[in-house]
Amino acid sequence: MKNLFSIALFLCATFTFAQVKKSYDVGVLLDNRTKDIDPLIIQIENQIKAVVGEDAVINFSEQNILVNNYDLQRAQQNYTTLLQNETDIILAFGVMNSVIINKQTSYVKPTILFGAVNQDIANVDLSKKTSGINNFTYLIESDSYKEDLEKLKQLTNFKKVGIIIEQQLVDVLQLHKTFTPMTKALEVDYKIIPFSSVSDITSNLTDIDAAYIAGGFFLKDEEVKQLAKAFITKKIPSFTINGIDQVKAGIMATNQTEDNFDQFMRRISLIIEAYVNGTPLSEQSVFIEYNSRLTINYNTSELVSVPIKYSLINDTDFVGDFKNAISEKQYNLLTVIEGVLDKNLSLQSLQKDIDLTGQDVKTAKSNYLPSLTAAASGTYVDPNLAEVSNGQSPEFSTAGNLTLQQTVFSESANANIDIQKNLQKAQQENYNAEELNTIFNASNAYFSTLILKANAQIQLRNLGLTKRNLQLAEQNFDAGQSGKSDMLRFRSEMAQNTQSMVEAVNQLEQAFVLLNQLLNNPIATEIDIEDVEMDKGIFKNYNYDQITELLDDPKLREPFIEFLIEEAKKNAPELKALGYNLEATERNIKLNGSGRFLPTVALQGQYNRTFSRSGVGSTFPTGFPAVPDGNYNVGLNISIPIFNQNKTNINQQIAIIQKDQLEINRDNTALSISANVRNSVLNLVNQISNIELSKVSEATAQESLELTQTSYANGAVNVVQLLDAQNNYLNAQLSRTNAVYNYLINALELERYLGYYFLLNSESENVAFKQRFLEFLNNKN
Repeated sequence: MKNLFSIALFLCATFTFAQVKKSYDVGVLLDNRTKDIDPLIIQIENQIKAVVGEDAVINFSEQNILVNNYDLQRAQQNYTTLLQNETDIILAFGVMNSVIINKQTSYVKPTILFGAVNQDIANVDLSKKTSGINNFTYLIESDSYKEDLEKLKQLTNFKKVGIIIEQQLVDVLQLHKTFTPMTKALEVDYKIIPFSSVSDITSNLTDIDAAYIAGGFFLKDEEVKQLAKAFITKKIPSFTINGIDQVKAGIMATNQTEDNFDQFMRRISLIIEAYVNGTPLSEQSVFIEYNSRLTINYNTSELVSVPIKYSLINDTDFVGDFKNAISEKQYNLLTVIEGVLDKNLSLQSLQKDIDLTGQDVKTAKSNYLPSLTAAASGTYVDPNLAEVSNGQSPEFSTAGNLTLQQTVFSESANANIDIQKNLQKAQQENYNAEELNTIFNASNAYFSTLILKANAQIQLRNLGLTKRNLQLAEQNFDAGQSGKSDMLRFRSEMAQNTQSMVEAVNQLEQAFVLLNQLLNNPIATEIDIEDVEMDKGIFKNYNYDQITELLDDPKLREPFIEFLIEEAKKNAPELKALGYNLEATERNIKLNGSGRFLPTVALQGQYNRTFSRSGVGSTFPTGFPAVPDGNYNVGLNISIPIFNQNKTNINQQIAIIQKDQLEINRDNTALSISANVRNSVLNLVNQISNIELSKVSEATAQESLELTQTSYANGAVNVVQLLDAQNNYLNAQLSRTNAVYNYLINALELERYLGYYFLLNSESENVAFKQRFLEFLNNKN
């Protein structure tokens, strides 16, 4: 009975306490309100209710959220309305409301002024830790115009900055008193750009080389994007006092971090919680120590030609991606291959080798072309001799002749023609082999660049993760859950991650240099490449998944490998080149064997003409017939080599040795092709497995990291375990991102050994390739 009475007494007391729990109606004063502000208001409401919890009932009503639209008179009316209605606590936000609130000599209702202006122009005593005023407190942000302008100057070295702020605030605030000393200290000029609409800003950018958004909190996302586009078009670096959402929308930089708004909400909530639990507003801290951290839009900085300074990277966050925003040319894999085939200097040089062997063929054939020689001479003969020559050798004479030679048959000429033709074909096959190599090198460079691009992005995200873990370490240190060594460990890790990111970015730049070299572009050309996926874009129609299915089936794998080896040997330009060289060598053997006994037959004709005769002995004695001034002769020449100092036998032996060497090289090349194809297939099998397993590994590593972060924040695990989890996640991301690229690299490597690139052949040719495999499979069965 006594227990029942105790229970009843407890329930009665609980019921009585519930009945007396105090309720507070909160009113909100705003300078402006847009659709983007509503979610923030809801966040603040939810945060306050969650923090206050069971201590009191907190009520927000739409009718007590009042907006002045930058009108001082309206701001006064709104404040008076909340003083006169049921509102218990007043939250005031904005410059106009701060003007009205600060005019008050006393505060009838508890009033909290927040987010009014930053510390550079706050008309309050910054040395005071509390307001000291009954029913009143305020929050002063630690960010400042001065620090922002200093950071912008460090980034851009600007000479004149446009300071962008709402027209209504310009009318209220004495901005020149604030900005003149700042800019004078920086040795720069400035101008105020007041705005009521975005067009007020974009039409007033002519005489500045940097822009600072000192207001603009209520700008819509589309308006920020429009502004960013205007800045980029005019190559004007931009900086904003607002959060990183504006940087993500295209503004170049900010000195705010992503969690500043969360800090702000927590402080508001804690102030109200403390108040409802009995702590007067006059005794509560007024200062918010925001985390200042430079955040840069990587792509915007490139577009406005502001290089990222490595000295700032350790204290800088980045948004955007590593797409080259200023690229002059955009390439996909096919355009890279086409560009290399069209412009690569190595291939152009090899093409000249083919042209030269073509000339060698023409030279060999020219042995069967007639040779016509013209000669002229002038002769002076001793007069004594001329006198007794009976007119045959006059003292002075001039003469000329035409000699025609024509080879009718020559075994050495025939052999040379055949040899040069085969050498030309071999040179063409060497070119084809180099062309296949160049295609693969270009593809490999393309995918390697994608890998490096992904690596740079992952290193950037990992750096951000390290920064987040450092914050956890700092929070644990402040809470007494860990020692200072954890913070030092993460600071060291952050320095290492920063260096890894710098190296990743530079490696990406080096990859672009290599691509420019392959494409015969000027090395400094800004280029970018498109990402690839096996089931999208240019790879969609080539059914690489069918290769995966064939290799995944152990019964089909070996026949498929045998078929690929057969195709590779049939297509291999290296084997074809060796074959043509063998034919040339065999022709040389034949020439120095039975061919040596074949005669060389040639025709020769000559026409002689005496142009003049004078001096002693120029006339014929009486009774001697006159020699005609013109005469000709025709002859047939047949020759057979009998013995040539044994050189013919030596040449034959040399050719036989060369043939043996070529046959050895042919067998070795065929063996290498078999090994290369088989190894490539095994590599592909590894990559197929890697693609699926890396997905599982990344998901597992990410979940493990999240759990470890939570455990570390609660003091359940140590810093080494958190670092291990982070590194595991980093490696898993790299493996998963690179898996598809590595698979495609290996697939193209296999195609190189096949001498057949599916991407560069028509659909009908690829269908015929598959049909040949089916026929091969049927024959095997």
